[in-house]
Amino acid sequence: MRYLLRRLALFVVALLVISLVVFLALRVLPGDIATIMAGLNASPERVAALRDQLGLDRPLSEQYGSWIAGLLHGDLGTTMLTGQSVAAVVATRARITFPLIILGLLVALAIGIPLGCAAVLARKARTRAFFQVLAVIGGAVPALWGGLLLILLFAKGSGILPILPATGFPRTGWHTPGQALLALVLPALTVGIIVGASIMRYTRSALQSVASTGTIEMAMACGMTRTDAVLRVGLRLAMPQLVSVVGLTFAEMVTGVMVIENLFALPGIGSGLVDDLGHRDLVAVQGELFLLAAFFLVIGLLVDLTHRALDPRLGANDD
Repeated sequence: MRYLLRRLALFVVALLVISLVVFLALRVLPGDIATIMAGLNASPERVAALRDQLGLDRPLSEQYGSWIAGLLHGDLGTTMLTGQSVAAVVATRARITFPLIILGLLVALAIGIPLGCAAVLARKARTRAFFQVLAVIGGAVPALWGGLLLILLFAKGSGILPILPATGFPRTGWHTPGQALLALVLPALTVGIIVGASIMRYTRSALQSVASTGTIEMAMACGMTRTDAVLRVGLRLAMPQLVSVVGLTFAEMVTGVMVIENLFALPGIGSGLVDDLGHRDLVAVQGELFLLAAFFLVIGLLVDLTHRALDPRLGANDD
């Protein structure tokens, strides 16, 4: 309980610090923020009206206090382009980004963990070297190049095997789940193959670390085969490390899929953030950056708590 309360207190402090950094980052930009948002050719009257609308004529402390008060009530502001709530826009984009990330992570786990185990179980040096080269090549493939290759192979209209859509997302969204899921297959494969190579390396490293303690040999001495010892004992002991890696990878993928969303024309969080920056909609950018940072902190908190639950030995440090 002490650990939980301490972590929650640190989480709140970190969230406040992040909010202050995001707030100030957009206000230390060169030039006047109202002029930037209104455009260089905007009239002085338009700039003055925008400054008054956004409260930029007030002291920074009052602006920050008003923004925090809005955050506590779920109000992230209003976009300058469409007049919609920033929270509503982010929620709409999240319905694309998070399913894409989850599908990509499932593909990565389906690739990375079995291949990582196979790399540890391989007895021949050539086989081990093959898995090592495979992991390096998979992790070194640029997301843009990998996505283009999958488009050339499987995209409708241009692929060798034209079986999957390559661009856009159904206007009906998840009301037509079959079409929505198909639209995410190629992007998820692109993300999953690259991330799967990293998970493969982490899995192999974690299992080798467990094996170096003699645990695998002890399990084999109790009657297990080497394969059973690695899969049943080694994986269980390596699970806390893998949970940490998978959790942090999930958080990083929120911004990591930005290139993928732009390549496949998916209106997700990453591509939306780029569009808002391009249109100088700094109110939307401010809210989106804060939500992304808060998401990273939440995932970090959950990873720490899960890691501690899976490895009770960490509790000994508090005594």
